[in-house]
Amino acid sequence: MLRPEELARYVALRRWPVSPALEPWVENLWGLRWALPPDLVHVSSVLPHPACNVTVERGVDRAGLGEGAVVTGVVTRRFDTEVRGSGWVLGAKLRPGGLRALVGVRADTLRDRTVAAADVLPGDVVAELERLGPDGDDDAQAERLDAALAALAGEPDPEHQVVLDVVATMLRDRSLLRVDQVEQACGLGRRRLQRLFAEYVGVGPKWVLARYRMHDVVTALDEGYAGSLADLAAAHGWFDQAHFTRDFTRLVGESPTRYRDRRR
Repeated sequence: MLRPEELARYVALRRWPVSPALEPWVENLWGLRWALPPDLVHVSSVLPHPACNVTVERGVDRAGLGEGAVVTGVVTRRFDTEVRGSGWVLGAKLRPGGLRALVGVRADTLRDRTVAAADVLPGDVVAELERLGPDGDDDAQAERLDAALAALAGEPDPEHQVVLDVVATMLRDRSLLRVDQVEQACGLGRRRLQRLFAEYVGVGPKWVLARYRMHDVVTALDEGYAGSLADLAAAHGWFDQAHFTRDFTRLVGESPTRYRDRRR
């Protein structure tokens, strides 16, 4: 989340752990509440993650779908949302490949798309999601969301576990900068790795590696990094500062220098 302290001025953000029944597929539950004056609009910006989200949205109409339960596939660009009026969102951030493993939908068919939950999830689960809303206690609503999604849980998918193991290796070993290094570290051939990521994650392993590196850079700047930007870029795998600046600007929307200056 870019400039999280700005969002906190306008929006209450909460997160909840998931039940053991959901842990293989869902990373966490999260919720947003806001009530802004009529003349105030805040733009919230989030960097993409290799994950799908299931959300119940009130006071929000994304993609012309109206209020209700939606599924958002992996987003490959910065995700901007205008926050205005009052609203409430309760969501589940799935693990990479979690949606494919739960309901069998190929993740690449949902890349950069938000669709009605009824297009992806069983009708009884969607009915439970549609009963959620801002009038109840948020902790209780999160428990109900957890229970609704837990109804989808079945036997673990061995292929999904391979994907999770690869992603865990990427996160654990930040010296991995190229796909061939990931292949060697995980003992997988390129063709199988590309197939698994397309089907389960929705994007290729190269994209995931690059996004995690950029997340690390933005986190460092958000936490007050005051050193050389060239050193920061090199520490995260960019050996050409011009290349780093182009990648950062393309994703974040402004140069790393401007981003840091605005934080200050």
